[in-house]
Amino acid sequence: MTLAKLSTGEPAFDDLLGGGLEPRVITQLYGGPASGKSVLCAIASVSCLKSGKGVIFIDTEGFSIERFRQVAGKDAERLAENLFLYEPHDFDHQGIMIAGIDRVLSRGGTGLVVMDSATGLYRTTRERGLEAMQNLSRQMVQLLGYAKKYDVPVLITNQVYVDVQKNVFVGLGGTALAHISKAIVRIDIVNRHRKATLEKHRSLASGRSFEFDIVETGISIRNRDTG
Repeated sequence: MTLAKLSTGEPAFDDLLGGGLEPRVITQLYGGPASGKSVLCAIASVSCLKSGKGVIFIDTEGFSIERFRQVAGKDAERLAENLFLYEPHDFDHQGIMIAGIDRVLSRGGTGLVVMDSATGLYRTTRERGLEAMQNLSRQMVQLLGYAKKYDVPVLITNQVYVDVQKNVFVGLGGTALAHISKAIVRIDIVNRHRKATLEKHRSLASGRSFEFDIVETGISIRNRDTG
């Protein structure tokens, strides 16, 4: 049985992903600070809430209530009743909270799990080397397990660092995080505008993109290149 994809709430974003967020897999957004990752997560969350399903939102970036209200509009208070917000204070606490969301998922009615960002707190523990990487991988595997067990999409954001040898931005978490994410979208800031580019998808060619600006109510599409 093919499960229906969840609309991201933005047609251009849906098109980029071949119809929306796919259940049973992890979709990753990565990019630099203020690139728009959190805004896209808010838009997708509101879209899911409007469909009548709940959203589990694990936030390590500082959840913006004002942004949620702007995106949700007049229905913000009603929609927030089905938003389950978790705010871990360190990387170990993040793992505990990921383990704990199974209680909400097991009750049914959840349509989306969001983690913004998966690597923000991990970044503060990178001096722990292999141990930190193994813990991050374990957390992501647990999220993927939930996606498969409960037939929901998981949307995560990822921070970046500079690969000094190649002089490019790459996502944190190494190949483990890249491998576990079945769809990966890179977001760049280009001439003060944002560009979302599909880097990986199991059924679509990479290189598709759309450009957008961040506005009060979410985003405004400038143009799109479907590749």
